[in-house]
Amino acid sequence: MSDKLRIAKQFISALPYSGALGMELQELDGGVSVIDMPYDERLVGDPRTGVLHGGAVSALMDTCCGAAVMSHPSNPGGTATIDLRIEYLRAAVPGQRITARAECYHVTRSVAFVRATARDEEDGSPVATATGSFTVEGKR
Repeated sequence: MSDKLRIAKQFISALPYSGALGMELQELDGGVSVIDMPYDERLVGDPRTGVLHGGAVSALMDTCCGAAVMSHPSNPGGTATIDLRIEYLRAAVPGQRITARAECYHVTRSVAFVRATARDEEDGSPVATATGSFTVEGKR
């Protein structure tokens, strides 16, 4: 495991919200991040169906996008979310882990642009997609 990935894993696990949701960084390199989150009954949004709350999926995607920005070679500093648009395409299957993959595809002097997809363990369509813009700190 690279030092960058090890440090990023420690950082994400140290964030109380990410830790409470059980997020785990799987991949981080060159503007791409992969983070997963286990199913947790405490995060269910609909007790009748057992489907996770959209806010948990949103938090996963936001964290994954931010990590992608921080790993981009053109961004020497931290980041914060400016705008994040999430499209929920279907309910995640109860009991299944959700994995988000984000790619920082363009960085200007002050803004980074990101695309992301969240999937459960089912083949087929994603659970959600996202596009967002994030601050670029420290770049001159």
